[in-house]
Amino acid sequence: MKRKEFLKTSLYSLLGFIFWNNDLQPKSETKSNNYKPNPSEWKENEINIAWIGHSTVLINFYGIKILTDPVFYERVGLYFLGLTWGPSRFTLPALSIDEIPKPNIVLLSHAHMDHMDYKSLLDLTNKFPAQIDCITAYNTKDVIEDLQWKSLQELDWNEETVIYNINIKAYEVQHFGWRYPWERDRSKGHFENGRSYNAYLISYKNKNIFFGGDTAMTDKLNVINDKIHLAVMPVGAYRPWRKNHCNPEEALIMATEYLQAEHFIPIHTMTFKQGTEPIEEPLRWLEDSVMNYPINLALNEIGQTFNLK
Repeated sequence: MKRKEFLKTSLYSLLGFIFWNNDLQPKSETKSNNYKPNPSEWKENEINIAWIGHSTVLINFYGIKILTDPVFYERVGLYFLGLTWGPSRFTLPALSIDEIPKPNIVLLSHAHMDHMDYKSLLDLTNKFPAQIDCITAYNTKDVIEDLQWKSLQELDWNEETVIYNINIKAYEVQHFGWRYPWERDRSKGHFENGRSYNAYLISYKNKNIFFGGDTAMTDKLNVINDKIHLAVMPVGAYRPWRKNHCNPEEALIMATEYLQAEHFIPIHTMTFKQGTEPIEEPLRWLEDSVMNYPINLALNEIGQTFNLK
């Protein structure tokens, strides 16, 4: 779909999106964070991982910067005529788009508007034109192909690519992929021409980081045999969306039993109110449960940075 067609589709869906969304009114001030990453101090012989907010994680992988599912603005949702219509943030991003260092790679799990945020990606590519390599899921690049990428490629399940000597492999998860409800989606059986959804294994110099994207509880991750040093897993919006989102306990089970990961970082929580569970519940549940699993909780607040040894 070209940009003109995308805008036309956006216009037709505007009324329905406004009707569906219940969080378009002004809200109280967004909560600030207790921590703030300082990428200027990161070194090229280190692995640093900072939780920016929602599913946005900034990774310094031995000097190569990787940014996952970038979302920097007050709202996510339908971007039309310079405005975004959709849910507002509960917490500010730990770094603004002006503070983010140039990412070498942007990694997008799927085309949902809280993961593939057009405004964030537009401004990021305008700030660093033709300087960022982007990897996204099968049949999703049409949403952002008009932006100023250095390169843009899709990875299907079990496909892999090498950029800056970093190996990135896509894996199937239990989720869905449509950006608009009427689109073809692999979760509906359209495997050849439906929108897809990925998790990624990021490997470099014998270190493996798993980025879970968005997923419900699934044994699909049981096929990964690599030693996982860090699992970045979603833990929120599970009530009532159990078919598409895992809860903290399920995320821990997948990270330990299937991935056998050493460290755990939570995402997809404390940013947008997407489920009916209290927004503070996922992290509290995670902290209460993690002691029962053979894994280290690497961080538990937005803005914190973990140094992987």
